[in-house]
Amino acid sequence: MLAQVSRLRFRHLQFLDILGKTRNLRLTAEQMYITQPAATKVLMDIEEMLEARLFDRLPRDMQPNELGLFTLRYAHSALDGHRKFVDEFSNLKQGGHGHLSIGAISGAAAHLLIAAVAELQRLRPLLVVKVLEQSSDQLIVWLAERKIDVMIGRFTDESQRDQFHYENLTGEALQITAGVHHPLRGPNAPGLRELSNWPWILYPTSTALRKVSDDIFRSTGLSLTSGIVETPSFLFALELMQSTTMLSLQPAALVDKYVRRGLLTRIAAELPNRIPDFGLITLQGEPPSAAVLAFMDVIRNMADHEAEAALAERATPGARPKPRGRASSRC
Repeated sequence: MLAQVSRLRFRHLQFLDILGKTRNLRLTAEQMYITQPAATKVLMDIEEMLEARLFDRLPRDMQPNELGLFTLRYAHSALDGHRKFVDEFSNLKQGGHGHLSIGAISGAAAHLLIAAVAELQRLRPLLVVKVLEQSSDQLIVWLAERKIDVMIGRFTDESQRDQFHYENLTGEALQITAGVHHPLRGPNAPGLRELSNWPWILYPTSTALRKVSDDIFRSTGLSLTSGIVETPSFLFALELMQSTTMLSLQPAALVDKYVRRGLLTRIAAELPNRIPDFGLITLQGEPPSAAVLAFMDVIRNMADHEAEAALAERATPGARPKPRGRASSRC
């Protein structure tokens, strides 16, 4: 089978990708600048190589069967990889430093990412950086599909450890947050039972933060008894908290500036010690590019400095944290 697949040429992959989009031999032939009989022969050649029928020939279109859908995904992925190689090779050849696509969760990870990207731009001013912000469950799908090169987030399933490599960066403090006029604001800490009677804005069930909030109430035998709104969008949650009496469990690093500006308030509740760490996640078995390695080195140094500053601040309350050092010159 391997020998048969090795006979597939780049033009075969182009043909499959176009046919997968058009589902029509005539349109595929036009886009490939060949005749329709030639297109029919190309498809027959591909099916002969793979020793399997890939499309059902219907009166109006071509419908891929299960093997066909699998082959179309392979063709699309291979072409994407080829295009990415050509783009980055051309950029490097012209004296640039390539492209880097990063996926990141919000909160402390975003705070760390901003500092790391700023430092990376200082070190590699010609590097083109693309940043996508989403929850870990979506980011890990994009990483598997190679839509991003590296992600900052968490595993959402233990089985993911077999496919991805994880390097811990830091933990993340959480905070119950509400609008500035919420009745629970003030120095008195409400208990979990009282909190469970209020409406909540929660992250989707597949996210790590949702698992934390569920565990907090489940561990005490409580469940939320009022309304619930699920959203991965902090900006939507912000607007909702400002216009309702809903509560939300959010990363402290994410809400700090909104609290300082008087847009949100913290609810002085004591949370159980369930603060999930986040880290760098890459695909197993694939050597990272030079740009990915440079970024990982920068953000690793940033995380180390943040941890040292936090330790110093806890050891000497009220003291100013140490200034953040530069990332390693190895980048």
